[in-house]
Amino acid sequence: MIVIGERLHIASPAVSAAIESRHKTPLQQLALQQVENGANWLEINTGPRKKGGAEIMTWLVDAIQEVTDVPLVLDTTNIEAMEAGLAACRGASLINSTDATPERLSALMPLAARYNTSIIALTLGIEGLPDTVDARLSLVLEQILPAATRYHVPSDRLFLDPLVLPISSSQKQAMETVEATRYFKQVCEPPPMTTCGLSNISGGAPQEIRPLINRVFLAMMLGAGLDSAIMNPMDKELMHTLHIIDSGDKSTPAAELYLELYNAYAASEKFDTSTINKDDPELRDIARTIQVLQDELLYADGYLST
Repeated sequence: MIVIGERLHIASPAVSAAIESRHKTPLQQLALQQVENGANWLEINTGPRKKGGAEIMTWLVDAIQEVTDVPLVLDTTNIEAMEAGLAACRGASLINSTDATPERLSALMPLAARYNTSIIALTLGIEGLPDTVDARLSLVLEQILPAATRYHVPSDRLFLDPLVLPISSSQKQAMETVEATRYFKQVCEPPPMTTCGLSNISGGAPQEIRPLINRVFLAMMLGAGLDSAIMNPMDKELMHTLHIIDSGDKSTPAAELYLELYNAYAASEKFDTSTINKDDPELRDIARTIQVLQDELLYADGYLST
């Protein structure tokens, strides 16, 4: 799976301060730390910045390319800044992102074609985020794929994103997101890529349980066909979960459980938690998190202790 490092984000006070002062060293260090911890690609997120947006994006791309040649994912709603960043990229790049609205598709699909780059397409339409798998698929089939064809963007350069919502506020959407990911891989040949903002699933949850929610959701999404994720490579346990699934590691009871969870979703099955040893606190917490994500146990901030 492609790990897209998420830490170069203007919402971070440290990143924002380094950008404002044009102090590239801490940004370069953060880029290298992510790569050293397993990031295959790096996201540069400048948000909606308008004033000086193109200059800032170009400066950031150049600064990161001074220290690493991993592909860059450019995230900004400023079209001028996006094009400036793409022009500065020396290697592979990825646009983050268009949605399924005509305005964004007509602005960003031509850039993907012009710069021979890949593009993330969110299943977000004029009426907002669909709440079912079928509605997400409709946006892909009726809006995103036709636009890609129209602007000569090959389907295997599309990264379809079902949009992950927090279980703390949209619990039922977790399974819709997993199943949408599964069906996205079947919409055309060659199949599109799939991606998501992984940590969105735990947004709003207490900080101490967010990593566990992210790990369990990662295993489920990988089983459904996830090809990439914007995530935190500095989270060692999260990266270890990815290693467990990549390697088939069964060295601990928890590792074996994550692998069984992945295999169940690879077989298009929900996971039966009834056989898990609930006397083991770690396994019990994983089991309860699976139940929450499968909408079998009502989410509450204290769900692990109920």
